[in-house]
Amino acid sequence: MQIVREIVRRITANVSQVIIGKQREIQLTVIGLLCQGHILIEDVPGVGKTMMAKALARSMGCSFRRIQFTPDMLPSDVTGTTIYNQAAGRFEFRPGPIMAQVVLTDEINRATPKTQAALLEAMEERQVTVDGATYPLDEPFLVLATQNPIEYEGTFPLPEAQLDRFLLRIHLGYPAPTDELAMLDSQQYEHPLDGLEQVVSVEELLQAQQAVREAFIAPELKTYIVELVTATRRHPDVYLGASPRGSLALRRCAQAYAASQGRDYVLPDDIKALAEPTLAHRIIINADARIRDIEAGSIVQEVLRATLVPGAAVRAR
Repeated sequence: MQIVREIVRRITANVSQVIIGKQREIQLTVIGLLCQGHILIEDVPGVGKTMMAKALARSMGCSFRRIQFTPDMLPSDVTGTTIYNQAAGRFEFRPGPIMAQVVLTDEINRATPKTQAALLEAMEERQVTVDGATYPLDEPFLVLATQNPIEYEGTFPLPEAQLDRFLLRIHLGYPAPTDELAMLDSQQYEHPLDGLEQVVSVEELLQAQQAVREAFIAPELKTYIVELVTATRRHPDVYLGASPRGSLALRRCAQAYAASQGRDYVLPDDIKALAEPTLAHRIIINADARIRDIEAGSIVQEVLRATLVPGAAVRAR
């Protein structure tokens, strides 16, 4: 697993030149990439969401496209369209911006549900179908979607099926004052992104993605994951708990996290570290809990405290 650890270290260090002071968030993004998953970045404007996606693509030498979602965007603006070529006498496929290795879907909740649905096939099956023809997407394929949690005017909330297809949800947040000061200094003459170099090849990344799957996870820990997910469905403040896809996502993320630490086995702490970013966005709070300002993240933390860790002894009172 040393190759996985080294790749995570190189990418994290490289992206940290652009996104200062966000080591954990960058690491979570790389873990999502190792798991061949997609990431939802939910935060206010101006905290570096676009720069993170660009820096990640440059670090791996991958193709990068940005889709700025608007209410008038059509599904064909995402997937591409078929146009008749009069000179050649045949129809030709003009690929859309989704046909890239790293795709930033900016303000995804500004698109209509019909356009949002155009992403479902690409995210789940890594292919797009246009006019009955199917076109595979290049590997690796990563969708980084952003949305503003503050502004709701002119937006369309992501449906549960769409949210469930995101492996992780992360929040960048504002930088610490010292980090913001360092950012001012680093961008005084030129943007750090302009000089960012490739540090990992696509071949190395694909090898790491396969290596992550080899991390051993004990049957007791698999049961622990299922118990955590089941507890989210039975929580009194939850209308709809995490799906079985959430169990699969938590297992994959725990394997990737263990591999990023240089281990070929998963520990309970790996599962705990990834539970909130993996499960919180899959939970729908009921109306009474929303009135009391209860958030999904706090419910995941409550479930973690209430679920017995495998091998832990029950303390007598």
